[in-house]
Amino acid sequence: MTVIGEDSELGADPLDPPLMAPLRRDLSWQQVQSMSQSVSYREDAGLRRIRATAAIRRGTRMIKVLSAAQVAGHLGGWLPYGFCYRACDLAHLREPDQLALLRTDGAGDSSVTFALRWRAVDPIDYEVPASPAQPGLAALPAHSRVGAMVLGTGFSPSTDDLIPEYVTAGFADLPMPANAQLLAYVPGGDEVVLYTYQPEQHGWLRLAGPRWRNLLGEIPGASPDREYVPCTAAGSARLVGRIDDKEYEAVADPPGEFRVRALTRAARYPVQTLSRRAEQAMWRGVAAWVLQRDETWARLRLVRPEVDGIGTTGARCYERGVYEAWAPVDELADHHIADIAYSL
Repeated sequence: MTVIGEDSELGADPLDPPLMAPLRRDLSWQQVQSMSQSVSYREDAGLRRIRATAAIRRGTRMIKVLSAAQVAGHLGGWLPYGFCYRACDLAHLREPDQLALLRTDGAGDSSVTFALRWRAVDPIDYEVPASPAQPGLAALPAHSRVGAMVLGTGFSPSTDDLIPEYVTAGFADLPMPANAQLLAYVPGGDEVVLYTYQPEQHGWLRLAGPRWRNLLGEIPGASPDREYVPCTAAGSARLVGRIDDKEYEAVADPPGEFRVRALTRAARYPVQTLSRRAEQAMWRGVAAWVLQRDETWARLRLVRPEVDGIGTTGARCYERGVYEAWAPVDELADHHIADIAYSL
């Protein structure tokens, strides 16, 4: 059994278990990497066992590579969603051009690459793309997708690396955990923390010092001199917790702290139960998340993108794997609030 990754140490961090492969004389690392890039190995039992070692646990550091425009979206209130990776699987990729290949917007021409990094609240929030939970992703034709194709092996397309990829479960928005970070990677391999998320204030605290303040100028609408950026939009998902018979808006600070959202520290009591709450509906027989709505129209995101559902709804691909559409509210069926419970 061999650890994949130059800087990995077996058991170095129990929250970030390393990707492992049983390399032998007749199964080299190059062969495993080649198998991960071939659609003919989608059902290979050996490759699936290797992929299964890339486990997510409560508190695992996750990362999504962003464009400058996507950073601006998160500063405004976007939540984590779509394709993402375990941060430990990208630790050896430091240069902007290396990470830019993992961007979900289909572009990779910037001299600076941005990212969102957060800790997983629970493994149930993540799925392997093209697994039984997302079987249609690998069959999407090139004309209807943005970004790299989904191979169906559980690994990202790459000529050199073995990178297990994930999507948020059902392409759902995930509530932003405490202390999430917006990062920049610059030529030379430096990682710069630009902002950190403050859940009680529902905003981003600037951490970039004078040396890196110029990076903020690349973000549309961002002011290099602004120390605190409040989120202007409410996300489509939130955490709720209970203490005895009362329900509260909750904050997650994985791996071990789940508390009432309160401005004063004395009121941040630990919750006894925790769940993720969001709106769901069916439109034209296709399951979707309701991201926003008014009395007339609703913006939907497909839970399981596939060819027929995209054709039925006319959904547009906004980034890799993310398909959204506008629908008349009175055409929605089974419109309800879904609570996804976590085990504390």
